[in-house]
Amino acid sequence: MIDRYTLPEMGRVWSDQHKYELWCRVETLVLEAHAAAGRVPADVVEPVRNAPPPTPERVAEIEETTQHDVIAFLTAWADNTEPRSAAAYVHHGMTSSDLLDTALAVQLTDATDVLLDKADRLVAALRDHGLAHRHTIKVGRTHGVHAEPVVWGHRVADLAFAAARSRDRLRRAREAVGVVAISGAVGTYSLIDPAVEVTVAEALHLRAADASTQVVLRDGISEWVSALAVIATVCEAVALEVRHGQRTEVRELSEAFGSGQKGSSAMPHKKNPIRSERIAGLARVVRAAIVPVMEGIPLWHERDISHSSTERVFLPDASITTDYLLDLTAGLVENLVVDADRMRANLESTGGLIYTSAVLLELVESGMGREQSYALVQSAAMRTWQDGTPFRQTLRERAAAEGVALDEAKLDEICRPENYVANLGPLFDRLAALS
Repeated sequence: MIDRYTLPEMGRVWSDQHKYELWCRVETLVLEAHAAAGRVPADVVEPVRNAPPPTPERVAEIEETTQHDVIAFLTAWADNTEPRSAAAYVHHGMTSSDLLDTALAVQLTDATDVLLDKADRLVAALRDHGLAHRHTIKVGRTHGVHAEPVVWGHRVADLAFAAARSRDRLRRAREAVGVVAISGAVGTYSLIDPAVEVTVAEALHLRAADASTQVVLRDGISEWVSALAVIATVCEAVALEVRHGQRTEVRELSEAFGSGQKGSSAMPHKKNPIRSERIAGLARVVRAAIVPVMEGIPLWHERDISHSSTERVFLPDASITTDYLLDLTAGLVENLVVDADRMRANLESTGGLIYTSAVLLELVESGMGREQSYALVQSAAMRTWQDGTPFRQTLRERAAAEGVALDEAKLDEICRPENYVANLGPLFDRLAALS
């Protein structure tokens, strides 16, 4: 992923230098297990443990000749080992995928831990914002059209719970990718004791694979990428709400606009939802990783490496982008500008049409048939849509024409937006308990 969208902590997880540090760690753990079992000389462990990881530049230089990244790494690391003869026992009984998949498991779990911290921040931001606006009345919209009164905090609560579920889904996916495989060529442990795999897994705080051939089957990694895609898409849902709310005709929400910020090179009046649009665009990048990574599940027999090149691109990019999205979305929510007065004005802009459902039920409860009640209310509403006459007036005139008596005092009571949100207390209790 380009530097523009790479935050430092996640960037380090996927850096080449860190990757080679992990490769050294895995190889050293295997060597220590062999030495403890008496399979290799004990005195080779210390020189290997003390050898500094090779630089990415040196590995790349050797790989130009070997055309094999693991052999290039082992050669470069051996060059750093004193005495170099100790390096002869590195990678003992292993195959390349033992190293690659085990180190990748560490990267994936480390990346997940970074993401989970950011997800906690987003959940908290949405929770607190929703609670702060539990009484902020606005109009609800279905199909983009005014429907019934709601409170802004209700919509935010829905997004907060979605973010929490997405975070928990990722936490479960962490278990799916935290898998160590040290089983040798085609996974039969032919030249390596299965106890080595268990020892390495315990040292890395991961678990040994239930089974592996020469690679760990990619269903777990596919689950992990899918979890990232869901998180990214929930971030987009937050951003889309802001984008709609910031439209000039709506103007209920807006991103924070800093001193010196510019919205357009041509139009000085512009204040655009640039963060929200960036979130929407980058969410597509994360979703795009699902299919290519999932296609790494079916491989030829014990393995091929068609998954390798795909994962080198999509696993870092998906996690780096999701990390950036979580950070950006949390900041968006924490600094979101809410115009409660504009929300109220928009709610009242249709002349009372938002109360048709309550009026319909009132007529039914007064003894009128539902079909007749619906026809009366709809007829009055359509006239309000057409000429802007307030709904209570068109309702009154339509009822008089049909000889229907209206209880005006009762209508005054039910045509209050607060009545529509009076039962949301338990929802906000659940939101307050969200962590």
